[in-house]
Amino acid sequence: MKRLLKGILKAILVLLGLLIAVLVVVYFMYNKKVPEGKNTQEADALAYKMLTAINKAAYQDTRYLEWSFAGGNHRYKWDRKIGHVTVIWEQYKVLLNLNTPKLSEVFENGAKVIGTEKTKLITTATDYFNNDSFWLVAPFKIFDEGTIRSLVTLDDGTQGLMITYNSGGTTPGDSYVWKLKENGMPTSYKMWVKIIPIGGLEATWDNWKTMENGVLLPTSHKIGPVSLSMGEVRAYN
Repeated sequence: MKRLLKGILKAILVLLGLLIAVLVVVYFMYNKKVPEGKNTQEADALAYKMLTAINKAAYQDTRYLEWSFAGGNHRYKWDRKIGHVTVIWEQYKVLLNLNTPKLSEVFENGAKVIGTEKTKLITTATDYFNNDSFWLVAPFKIFDEGTIRSLVTLDDGTQGLMITYNSGGTTPGDSYVWKLKENGMPTSYKMWVKIIPIGGLEATWDNWKTMENGVLLPTSHKIGPVSLSMGEVRAYN
């Protein structure tokens, strides 16, 4: 029995060693430093071109947004006019008040939650919303307070639009480099974010659809072999 246990332990250690080696190789192969941006005024012009392509005017007039994330496990209905979001996951439902989070209401299996557990779930809902809404409306946030826009040269020689978020959201300090079509339509971005140890991972912005009020929104993304669906996306007034 001892010999068997030693054999199992040895096999586990070997597998862990191989996994660590693979992760180290992947890190050094794919990790890239944040590029140095320049030409802020030209970057602003490119940013406005992108906003025109996705119809920011229609987005500004949009009251309601609906979508899902994490394989449909996170579901949202956002009332942008009053700053309220219904966030649903697992057995929880949070009526999130973005302006005054402590006024939010929390339910578990239909029963109201109070106390410290309520506070924790409000924080969780806020983090989910900040992340999952970014995958829906990030292009419209490129002039948010605390953002810096600059130009970088991409591998194919074209210009990319780098946005650095110095404040706001759950993880301030993150940077994204957008790749755009000639007409300004976003096709992908590369990410330098705190929650991902490898810098420069690329995510596509795919299957853009014109919503019933005219705004264009993505319905899926891909990061390497991983697909991210935004569910049934809606934008209306």
